[in-house]
Amino acid sequence: MKVKFLGAAGTVTGSCHTITTETARFAVDCGMHQGSEPIERRNLDASVYDPRHMDFFLLTHAHIDHSGLLPRMVRTGFAGKIYCTPPTRDLLGIMLEDSAHIQEMEAEWASRKNKRHGGRPVEALYTRADAAATVKRLVPVPYGEPFSPTPGVTAIYHDAGHILGSAFIELSVEQNGRRTRMLFSGDLGRPDQLLVNDPDKPVDADYLFLEGTYGDRNHKDTEQSRDELAQAIAYAYQGGGKVIIPAFAVERTQEVLFCLHMLLKDGKIPADMPVFVDSPLAIKATEIFHRHPEYMDAETRAYFDRGENPLSLPGLRFTESTEQSREINTLNGPAIVIAASGMCNAGRVKHHLRHNLWRPESCVVFVGFQAMGTPGRKIVDGAKSIRLLGEDINVAARVFTIGGFSSHAGQSQILEWLTHFKVNHPQVFLVHGEQKALTILAGLIKDRFGLKVRIPQYLEEYTLEPGVEPTVAVDEAKARPRIDWDVLLGELAGRVARMQAKKDELAARTPEDQAEWRQRLAAVDGELLKLLSEM
Repeated sequence: MKVKFLGAAGTVTGSCHTITTETARFAVDCGMHQGSEPIERRNLDASVYDPRHMDFFLLTHAHIDHSGLLPRMVRTGFAGKIYCTPPTRDLLGIMLEDSAHIQEMEAEWASRKNKRHGGRPVEALYTRADAAATVKRLVPVPYGEPFSPTPGVTAIYHDAGHILGSAFIELSVEQNGRRTRMLFSGDLGRPDQLLVNDPDKPVDADYLFLEGTYGDRNHKDTEQSRDELAQAIAYAYQGGGKVIIPAFAVERTQEVLFCLHMLLKDGKIPADMPVFVDSPLAIKATEIFHRHPEYMDAETRAYFDRGENPLSLPGLRFTESTEQSREINTLNGPAIVIAASGMCNAGRVKHHLRHNLWRPESCVVFVGFQAMGTPGRKIVDGAKSIRLLGEDINVAARVFTIGGFSSHAGQSQILEWLTHFKVNHPQVFLVHGEQKALTILAGLIKDRFGLKVRIPQYLEEYTLEPGVEPTVAVDEAKARPRIDWDVLLGELAGRVARMQAKKDELAARTPEDQAEWRQRLAAVDGELLKLLSEM
């Protein structure tokens, strides 16, 4: 049996692990790659996935970094079933359509840009029709119910406690009269999270594929995080500014609403401060949460049982239309704005940042992980300005990074989860994390549990046989992402044109600014020379 890592290998996004047996080829998850340009170019090469020869997919949950390339698979030849939990099915019905809309809009924008430079039109990664065709292939399976997608393979979904309907997958593969047990954690949740249950305890396995997003650190205390959110709101309220909260539409938006409900109930935030959920996707996702109380924890269900909606509060406004979204930025006075995307690389939050990031009376509150290369990560890392919607925006707003809202387990919580392997001592493959976090976590797991730990890299393929040391191979040619030269050269030409347009202003700039622009131009020259050598 072979396992190949097509994503979330040394990175956080693009989760996809293919399993090849004597009789079947399938994958756990099929997520979109997000972050830097080289990482995102991996989305273009469907040949790496070989979708025509994929028998089925097993999904851990609905987040786009675990599901967002499924329509691309259907578009390029996948014709099998996609298994998931019932809430995941419902959430994907709205999330994949939203993702497809973004793909269509970005392709249209890139095509116009290329046309100005004499380039070719850009084809969308996938369309809304592809997304609709994908949803038809979803097969819902509840927690704890064994199912067999193909002879010799049995799977069971267990509650991962990450988002509504999230699961880790217990997989049993019969081959040559031997049984191999595998466990794919997906995204493992943290205990005592709002809305969802704590993660189920793991079951015995020969191989564990474990996420390590926060393998290098722990989260802040939950109460401390809520108090910090209250402080951010008080800061903006006193100055008459806005609180911009970039939040993932699924789970994080709902958890923030729950938290605001609790803070208001305790008198810790102003009762007259309006709250906007400015994301059509988040609005639809909140409706789905209301339809699945059976997948929520006992505390949340108790709220609903006594007639109290923890996902609502006075002054809450859902803004669906573009016009309503624009009106928020014409509103005088303080307000809380929750908008997607969570990493600030798409969606309406970019417009709200453009209007508020330069205002010292406003604040930006990050409540989720920011992948390397995203605008959110640049702000968190202390950038003095970032480029948004074709404009350089000064970062003057106060920035809060509140880790206690994460739906991922922190370092100590991952280690505690591992203590429940009582009988078997699995070999561990660490995925879904940046290299530093995975390296630190690997050392702790080795020291504390004496387990063998590997950190697979992109496109590495391991041959697994219980009792035998895994062997690894990698296709070096495919490991280098395929480059769309027309798009890339068009982007570089645009950057050169923008920087040359600035040359008349250089004389009026400080020597430090002049040096910075020369470095930028030199960097572009270096990229062009590198591209020419590769063509």
